[in-house]
Amino acid sequence: MVDDSLRVLHVSQPTDAGVAVCVTQDVSDQIARGWRVHLACPAEAWLSRCAHTLGAEVHSWPASRSPGAGTPLEVERLRKLLRAVRPHVLHLHSSKAMLAGRLAAQGRVMTVVQPHAWSFEAVRPPMSTWVETWERVAARWTSAFVCVSRAEQRRGQAVGIVGRYVIAPNGVDLGRLCPATQSDRLVTRRRYGIASDTPLAVCVGRLSKQKGQDLLVASWPHVRTSVPNARLVLVGDGPMRPDLAGRISPDVHLFGASTEVQSWLAAADVVVCPSRYEGMALVPLEAMACARSVVASDIPPNAETLPVGGGALVASGDPVALARAISTRLCDVTLADAEGRIGRAHVEAHHDVRMSTAVIADLYRAVLLEGPATR
Repeated sequence: MVDDSLRVLHVSQPTDAGVAVCVTQDVSDQIARGWRVHLACPAEAWLSRCAHTLGAEVHSWPASRSPGAGTPLEVERLRKLLRAVRPHVLHLHSSKAMLAGRLAAQGRVMTVVQPHAWSFEAVRPPMSTWVETWERVAARWTSAFVCVSRAEQRRGQAVGIVGRYVIAPNGVDLGRLCPATQSDRLVTRRRYGIASDTPLAVCVGRLSKQKGQDLLVASWPHVRTSVPNARLVLVGDGPMRPDLAGRISPDVHLFGASTEVQSWLAAADVVVCPSRYEGMALVPLEAMACARSVVASDIPPNAETLPVGGGALVASGDPVALARAISTRLCDVTLADAEGRIGRAHVEAHHDVRMSTAVIADLYRAVLLEGPATR
């Protein structure tokens, strides 16, 4: 297969937040390589608009985030799209696309799947047992698994998902995400109505159980005990918003979804990432690229992401420990700034987006040499 004749079909649901950013990174890189890149995802979404702007051929694929009564129709639509596009490589992003895409292709096309966190981590028994079983069965229709961390790979292998694994750590655009100057920080804070001397913690992410904003809100009264004038901003939207809105105090602000994530990271003294599970979260990487200190839950992917001296890992689900780590950095800006510099050096060395997209490109070439995915 000659590179400039390669056709790739990406399928994704969700269409926002970290997964969508990762998809657009691949799309951008592959178009630059001269490949013909197609994307199937729900229409009128940030991802579809961005991919179209980059030059991909975007196909509307109406699909919900979770399996349901509409799943058979979603599978049939993908089956028709596969016949029309005839991709050399099918790249499925996140659990819903992994389900529908493998049912549609059944190994008749080289199929790369990228969990972006395994779906069985989002549910409890007995559903998690069923999902694990499905993943073991569907591995026969999978040419390769792309994991964004060693922890994600180990998690899949631990439940018996057998196949070829490739680790492509999430990356960030180091040219776009830069450490903010003190002047930049002051301008950003002024725009949002935040005083220059207000201790500010920021949490960016979909408001969901996975991302753990409820744990952060539970810890905030402990932070205010140590830092009475501290403020917390939650940037993002999602299903947990109504619950959080009923629990927050006046010093906690639900900002909603934003295209100005970099500005919020620059304004923060500390960025908090209290996730319950992840593949490898983008927000800690983006925060470190902006030279911000990070406080994160000690789940294995976060432990793999955060370098020694780049912030703090705290026991997942422990609001007192979370509050203590946040308060320490809000009270000691010198410490937080030093941790931010260590974080920036770390992402420069290990998480440049060009490294991640190169791994994906090399994987495509490898699986095309190996023949059909069905085992």
